[in-house]
Amino acid sequence: MKRTLGVCYYPEHWSEDMWAEDAARMVETGLTWVRIGEFAWSRLEPVEGDLRFDWLDRAIAVLGEAGLKVILGTPTATPPRWMLDRHPDMLAVGEDGQTRKFGSRRHYCFSHEGYRTECARIVKLLAERYGSNSYVAAWQTDNEYGCHNTTLSYSPAAHIAFQGWLADRYGQIDTLNEAWGNVFWSMEYRTYDQIELPNQTVTEPNPAHVLDFARYSSDAVQSFNRLQTEIIRAYTDAPIMHNFMGRETGFDHFDVSRDLDIAAWDSYPLGFLEDRSDEGDAWKRHFQRQGDPDFQAFHHDLYRACGKGRWWVVEQQPGPVNWAPYNPAPLPGMARLWAWEAFAHGAEAVCYFRWRQAPFAQEQMHSGLLCPDSTPAPALAEAAQVAAEIEDFADVAVAKADVALVFDYQAAWAWAAQPQGRDFDYFRLVFETYRGLRSNGLAVDIIPPDCDDLNGYSMVVAPGTFYWRAAFAAALKQFEGLAVIGPRAGSKTENFSIPQSLPPDLPEAGLKVERVESLRPDSAEPLSEGGHFQIWREHVSGTAEVLECSVDGTPAVLQNGRIRYLAGWPDRAAMKRILRAAAAEAGLQIVDMPRDIRFRDAGVQRFVFNYGMETVDLSSIDGLSASGSIEPADVRFFALDEAP
Repeated sequence: MKRTLGVCYYPEHWSEDMWAEDAARMVETGLTWVRIGEFAWSRLEPVEGDLRFDWLDRAIAVLGEAGLKVILGTPTATPPRWMLDRHPDMLAVGEDGQTRKFGSRRHYCFSHEGYRTECARIVKLLAERYGSNSYVAAWQTDNEYGCHNTTLSYSPAAHIAFQGWLADRYGQIDTLNEAWGNVFWSMEYRTYDQIELPNQTVTEPNPAHVLDFARYSSDAVQSFNRLQTEIIRAYTDAPIMHNFMGRETGFDHFDVSRDLDIAAWDSYPLGFLEDRSDEGDAWKRHFQRQGDPDFQAFHHDLYRACGKGRWWVVEQQPGPVNWAPYNPAPLPGMARLWAWEAFAHGAEAVCYFRWRQAPFAQEQMHSGLLCPDSTPAPALAEAAQVAAEIEDFADVAVAKADVALVFDYQAAWAWAAQPQGRDFDYFRLVFETYRGLRSNGLAVDIIPPDCDDLNGYSMVVAPGTFYWRAAFAAALKQFEGLAVIGPRAGSKTENFSIPQSLPPDLPEAGLKVERVESLRPDSAEPLSEGGHFQIWREHVSGTAEVLECSVDGTPAVLQNGRIRYLAGWPDRAAMKRILRAAAAEAGLQIVDMPRDIRFRDAGVQRFVFNYGMETVDLSSIDGLSASGSIEPADVRFFALDEAP
């Protein structure tokens, strides 16, 4: 499949006499897709029942007749003000008990049945009108589920729905009491209507209660999305997507993606570096105009897994954004590099956000491909360059990687509920593991925790997995490669209790975790082979062979058969070294990657990316099979059968 480019466009923001010229310039730039409509409800229905689709009819026609394919978004992320008059209790409620007001976006609670009915109505009207429109080639549901911490709502609607969800899950109330361990602190219930939401308690609420509320809330997102996809599918065969986010773990993206044809995400490398990175100031300063060299790639691989191979970047940063603590401009070349990196990881399309910078409202400082006066912004030429390169480029195909990395959304909820140490963050643990694999030149497939087929992988890595799903445990028993698990993997049951056999609750590991400790930032434990355990350390016993100890003699890395256990959270140096040793044991080729250089093989092509600010001699990197030099913010392409 040929890769394509697109852009996000808001015809309702501009005079209608600008549309045709905009469409022509998009086509001239080499763009194929244009995404519209996801925030337009107040223009589609300015007053309840006063439907005005005529302008959208004309916009779609103008764009389509110019040769563009339209992605039509459902407008449910921004209900108009009259909706609140009709449903005054539809707003989400924060953990602090305060209602979240109208005046920006995502002002609704997923649990509110009245609002769901309104969403079904507007989606059906759109699907009936545009489902057979030849210019509408794809659909997007809502926009950025979970953005602005909107997955969890402590509203009356969520409270009632959660009680019903619990009754369906557990049946008899004593089953819930036993599962949650409610004998502790006399927390036992006699009826489901006694159960409140797990906020504003005197001290910490029961973690099993918190986890089940997170599970319920994730299911509410999934059912809200399914409500829309089922309506759309009745009127069209066009693919349906949703645009997920970076470092968003509030709901299970694997579950939501089951009702989609394409998993998409919104890639903002510079904004994420400042707003969602755990790195220190020196790292952020070095990469401030390029973005973290692994963060985008991690999400590319995650959403490729969610979409079962079909995934897009539906919003790609083109210049400075408006929402991070600091908002520098990208180095020249980065808008091109980010697009090609997405293609190398299998993206079908990359769409820049947005076409023209808005001169008003909240995002007026967010760059586009055009300035507010329609003159070109720097990224426009880079988008045109990528479009031209695509035309002369062989198709990009992504093969199965040698390494599989488990990502478990329930673990993110569980360890947030019971971190046992201020710095323990599940996403950070998995991402640092991913970085360690990539820094050794290893390609990675991300897999869900219930994956039942590990065939074809040489190594599987499962850090921090909450509990072992039966399908994965069965697949692991049959796995002939090397499995690297821990720390904190399999340390709870499904109901958030310590397993009777003690963690990691895996007989094949030949060990048990007897106690754990969280480490102060200034008290990392040195390892005998270099580097440290930080944040988390475990004390284990058993028959597994000790491969490495801490300096104090405590076992740090152990192995029993094909299971290697990591009894702590390594710092960057130790993570790279430990994963390199595991990969060598698994028979994988190691390439020691410099800090700024990454590569990805796709079909017969090798893509090399320079995230640094200096020119790098590629021939100096042993095993990379790439010659010459690469400039800052540049991409080099090599045919694998011609590489030196």
